[in-house]
Amino acid sequence: MKFQANNRRKAIEYEKDLVLQWKKNNTFEKSVEQRPANNAYVFYDGPPFLTGKPHHGHLLGSTVKDIIARYWTMQGKRVERAWGWDCHGLPAEVYTEKKLGIQDRRDIGTKISLEDYILTCRNNMVQTSTEWEDTIDRIGRWVDMKSAYRTMDKNYMESVWWAFKQLYDKGQIYEGERVLLYCTRDATPLSKAEVTMDAGSYKDVSDPSVYVKFKLTGEDRYLMAWTTTPWTLPANTAVAVNKNADYSEVRLRDGSNVIIATELLAKVLTDEKHNAVPFTLLKTLKGSELVGKSYDPLFTDRGDNAHKVWHADYVTMENGTGIVHLAPAYGEEDYALSKEQGFPFVSVIDANGFYSEGEWQGQNVWEANKPIAKELHHRGIVWKIDYVVHSYPHCYRCGTRLMYRAHPSWFMDIAGQRNLMLEENEQIGWFPEHLKHGRFQKTIETAPDWNLSRDRFWATAMPVWKSEEGDIKVVGSYAELKELSGVELDDYHRPWVDDIEFDLDGKHYTRIDKVLDCWFESGSMPFAQFHYPFENVQKFEQNYPGDFIVEYVGQVRAWFYYVHAVNTALFGSYAFKHVNVTGNIAGNDGRKMSKSYGNYTDPNELMDSYSADALRFLLMSSPLMNGEDFALLDKDVQDVQRKLAMIWNMYDFFTLYASVDGWEASGEHRDPSAELTNPLDIWVLSRLHQTQQHLFAKMNEYDISGALEPVFTFVDDASNWYVRRSRRRFWKSGDDADKADAYKTLYYLLVRLSMILAPFTPFLSEELYQKLTGGESVHLLDWPAPGEIDEKLLYEMAQVREFINQGLSLRAANRLKVRQPLASVTLYGFPDMSSAFQEIVAEELNVKAVELMPGAPAIRPEDSFKEVLQKHDGTYSLSHLRTELDITITAELEREGLMRELVRQIQTARKAAGLNVDDRIELSIVSEDEEILRVLQEYAEIIQSETLATNLNESTPDLYETQLKIEGFVVQIFLGKS
Repeated sequence: MKFQANNRRKAIEYEKDLVLQWKKNNTFEKSVEQRPANNAYVFYDGPPFLTGKPHHGHLLGSTVKDIIARYWTMQGKRVERAWGWDCHGLPAEVYTEKKLGIQDRRDIGTKISLEDYILTCRNNMVQTSTEWEDTIDRIGRWVDMKSAYRTMDKNYMESVWWAFKQLYDKGQIYEGERVLLYCTRDATPLSKAEVTMDAGSYKDVSDPSVYVKFKLTGEDRYLMAWTTTPWTLPANTAVAVNKNADYSEVRLRDGSNVIIATELLAKVLTDEKHNAVPFTLLKTLKGSELVGKSYDPLFTDRGDNAHKVWHADYVTMENGTGIVHLAPAYGEEDYALSKEQGFPFVSVIDANGFYSEGEWQGQNVWEANKPIAKELHHRGIVWKIDYVVHSYPHCYRCGTRLMYRAHPSWFMDIAGQRNLMLEENEQIGWFPEHLKHGRFQKTIETAPDWNLSRDRFWATAMPVWKSEEGDIKVVGSYAELKELSGVELDDYHRPWVDDIEFDLDGKHYTRIDKVLDCWFESGSMPFAQFHYPFENVQKFEQNYPGDFIVEYVGQVRAWFYYVHAVNTALFGSYAFKHVNVTGNIAGNDGRKMSKSYGNYTDPNELMDSYSADALRFLLMSSPLMNGEDFALLDKDVQDVQRKLAMIWNMYDFFTLYASVDGWEASGEHRDPSAELTNPLDIWVLSRLHQTQQHLFAKMNEYDISGALEPVFTFVDDASNWYVRRSRRRFWKSGDDADKADAYKTLYYLLVRLSMILAPFTPFLSEELYQKLTGGESVHLLDWPAPGEIDEKLLYEMAQVREFINQGLSLRAANRLKVRQPLASVTLYGFPDMSSAFQEIVAEELNVKAVELMPGAPAIRPEDSFKEVLQKHDGTYSLSHLRTELDITITAELEREGLMRELVRQIQTARKAAGLNVDDRIELSIVSEDEEILRVLQEYAEIIQSETLATNLNESTPDLYETQLKIEGFVVQIFLGKS
């Protein structure tokens, strides 16, 4: 095909145009369909919430998914890509409640009926979001959004029911009661994993730290206990000591006798200013002497076995008083000890966080916390109040401070499958690798049994029906429920599913009013998206486990963990083969991205200003891909776009000369290395193939940032070394073989570059490929076959460039411009350098002669080149090279330097005059300086040749003129088209 100069489009033009073109031509669909179904590559798409707006974090994950999918498509895999929407759970309910003006859970069923509430939730989830589709298109991601699965869909929920029943029948799901993290606003328990997935869920709060006096029954002495949760004191039923610890009974200045752990006396007995308070030591005793004693209740007598002293191993001497107040309803360890020893369990706070009895009845627990401490201090029950700032969990969706609360729930037995989960983790490839045996393994090792149930509304209803006698029937399909009840629904959400009742074996069953944790739904995604096992059985089973999964680091404890837990339990094996974990994108000030901070640019605006490819490349080459955090700066995107523009600069150069010479491509894309003779051509294609080889190796390791690491180095080599060094080959007239090889090489380089960058910069690659080949799409091609790499030549060129760098450094140190010719350079360490490379050194350093001298050898004669590379970890050893420059400047050399400066100024004038690169010119140079006139006389032929001048000083063209100084000499330049 013929090439046209000056036809480059701006990134914003071709990126938006290509989105439309791909849709019109069904290019994405073709890329999938042309690969065989029996060679599938499966990746799991973690679904975002439909209610959220697409932000940089979504684009980060989407870019990784797109790159991996495009890469494996080019490897011949069939990569089907279906979008998913997360629709259930607290995020959706909080979104709905804000729109409805609902304050907390109590409003549902009073201010708004449950049916209207659920319908509103559904309507919010079915809204079409063109903003999502537009943004995903803008970043260049190919994904089928029309066939997206939704976790609220009837079929998806039926698969979740099936999974729940399977696990229940295996004995891996059970009903029980435990102390759980609990949100009082949403009136539901939460799992630790969902709370700890993001650092922002823990916030520093100031709480009263109180020292409470428990009076031993029938004695004139007190146990001094310490707690940072005065709100739990109305639920106190016991205290604990360590039977092996030493305790001291002391008399305070108010005359009271108190017992405190001996090690902690000095720390506890201080005033508000942390000064020691006087006391008298009365006696010492072991904790075992206190175990079994009774004390007077602080408030209500809680009955048999209440208000006693117990031993607990977890009582330490690190802080507090060595005596712990126990409220089993609000502490994990307290609850476990109460079950073990049989002392009472008392709940004094209702599901919404309000006291249900006692002096503070009707008050919110957090609002009453400080008043309780102050009132008990006033009564003398609390001896001292300090205030502590500590990190406390908050609801990850509504922001409410969480409490620990004993709550009846349904649990999945993680302890029973822990070893299997750890074993299966060994089969998974993690990037970065440290997370495999780090955060993920630790999550599995420490995870409690999973609290599956939620006391909420908008989620998959738990398929559990109970009889009045307590018998349980778990349902695993809609057909099974119809067989039991005769009822079939269009929608199995609450409240409609709540109305289904049935009789079985003479007993009447009603559904328990709980819903499933939405993370159980998310963990079911690998099979539920296919409505397995009710449909697509073969498709799922042939493609399980999935090949790839990716999300940000918070999902290591969340989605990755839950997918692993559910599927290991169901199928006995891991669910995904490879996982990539990204870091978090921070704003330009290093803080979390926030509109209120104004610390980031909208992603669409950023892509329009620079390019989607630049944003993709920056994110993929950043520390984010190693699971580290990264502050996104606009200037960094701009810098990447500038570097990508070097590719277009090469394209512009190629098409400029190809259009002038009428050069046409042969129409086939094959490696021409074997046909080339110019070492520059062989070198640049070796560098190209070396870069391709590196990309292939790193992408197969799922190391995206590592894959991209050498790309810009190669682009710089190609643009600022190969093209610059080859300019004269394109300039010269005629159609000699060397010029034809230069065209062939640069064309092949650009086309091949469009192929190997296609997964990473899909827009630039497509535009470049189509303009160079006229082909339909680079994204319909397979990954190119490996090309020839001349390792020896690469090393030789590396040595040549090292000599040049040393020489240029010597010039800079001696303040010698490169345009000033020098007599010679002496090179030590490469005595057999070819004449072609000597010529390069001479031109780059602007010297008349190159002298070669032996130096410390880098390669022994008996070593092969590959062995040398292995000895140097694959890098080139250049430390043995040394350069000496003759910096003596003769008058003749000085005049030649003036000539070169003059040629540069004429070339600048040509551009300013608007001349084309191949235009012949008439040229006149006027100066009264004898040195300049002598330069014109001695170097007239070179000046004319370099500037395409047909004559020199024969006339005064009137097209363009300029006056300037060269090394202090005034010169006038006149030029015009010949």
